[in-house]
Amino acid sequence: CIVIITRMATKDLHKPISILFCNLAFSDLFTSFSGFWISVLFITNPDITIFGSKGILAPYSLYTTSILSTIYNLVSIGIERYLAVSESIRTRFRVTRKHSIAVVLISWILAFSLGCLPLMGWNCLHMGRNLSVLYSPFCVDYLIFITIPNVVAAFIVPLFTYLRIIIILRKRKLRMKACGQATGTYKSAEIQVARTSIFIWVLALVSYAPFFAGVIFDATNHQCPLDLYPSVYIFRNCTAMMITMNCLGNQLIYTLKAKELGAKLKSLRCLSANRVQACAV
Repeated sequence: CIVIITRMATKDLHKPISILFCNLAFSDLFTSFSGFWISVLFITNPDITIFGSKGILAPYSLYTTSILSTIYNLVSIGIERYLAVSESIRTRFRVTRKHSIAVVLISWILAFSLGCLPLMGWNCLHMGRNLSVLYSPFCVDYLIFITIPNVVAAFIVPLFTYLRIIIILRKRKLRMKACGQATGTYKSAEIQVARTSIFIWVLALVSYAPFFAGVIFDATNHQCPLDLYPSVYIFRNCTAMMITMNCLGNQLIYTLKAKELGAKLKSLRCLSANRVQACAV
């Protein structure tokens, strides 16, 4: 919420990357809200069983939609950074504000289309077979359908784009060094990008790998769900916690830089104070 309010209030959305950052914050907020909704439903409705019911189908679909939107945002940010750094591509194609808005709209349309499939009938509420043990009332085939391509996208695309960025910066630094120019700035930028890229990739791996492992377990498991209680459901809760931690980590890595955010909040406070003084005068 702080990221969204700060960026909107300081009119920081004129930059294409800022639009993607703000949308990432909104997606992460959406994920946390839907997860909280599911928790409240389980607390206030004792009749909801561990195997799911119709009452939790909507919040689970919303939760899936927000996670997919977060993944698409992470991929979009990696591609935008690559296009911004790659000089050869930038001369032929420049990312604009309209492009970022179009990417945001397409990401949400795709996320809603895939995330709301269970609401359209692709669920296992009335089926005794193919029911996911960990993530009921979803079907195992639906989970495999949305998990495998999106997990591959979340791991492979950012890894490729950030490695390409590091390679481009390294080549430019070597070129400048060969020409006898100072390379201190490029060396600092290379270290910062490399460190950030590693954090991004490791965070995504740690956050989504347990969920992916749970889907694989669902697809290969042939045991009775009651025999797996409670250890398997503790694992399910841990995967949800890891996804929530990913939402917090995204903001720390991408947007919650203490100095930058503090400066913007200070400017907002000064602006509001000036307005109060002007009104008093």
